Amino acid sequence: MRKLTVDEIEGLSNRSGVRKIAVQNFLMTLTNNPSKEAAILNLIQDTRIYKWNENTTNAILDGIILAS
Repeated sequence: MRKLTVDEIEGLSNRSGVRKIAVQNFLMTLTNNPSKEAAILNLIQDTRIYKWNENTTNAILDGIILAS
């Protein structure tokens, strides 16, 4: 996976109804995951722990796909 640009992360974190800090923090550390699958598993876990809404989860998932 490639590192997303600041503009890409900003675009995803500025979507309506998302928790901006959650999207930014997750996507800025995306390359810490060894694979797309690992990133998705981390997203699922974090969504449950932090009770992120659907918009936030979808923005992060779109970022994972963009970085793949």
